[in-house]
Amino acid sequence: MSKLSQRYLVTISKIIFFYSIFYIVMKLLAIFQGAWLYANLILCLPYLIFTAVGLYILKNDKYHWAYVIAGIIVISAIRYFEKDWMLQLHQYFN
Repeated sequence: MSKLSQRYLVTISKIIFFYSIFYIVMKLLAIFQGAWLYANLILCLPYLIFTAVGLYILKNDKYHWAYVIAGIIVISAIRYFEKDWMLQLHQYFN
């Protein structure tokens, strides 16, 4: 792998990791301000997984393109369908 693609891999991995932490913090703040508990916690689960895997990756310095590709796909899908899923989860649990 070239140095440039390795730099991209490291940079994008860190972006996914820090975005996952940011998303979890924002959802927890929303819950404390009265947002729907179960729907927000369920939507945080993939981000918790990305944060845990990202922490492992950053600590061991073992970056992989699968983390980046899965992160981009899952984060994009969750952000695109978030309103619909949030409403459906809230209706399911209430």
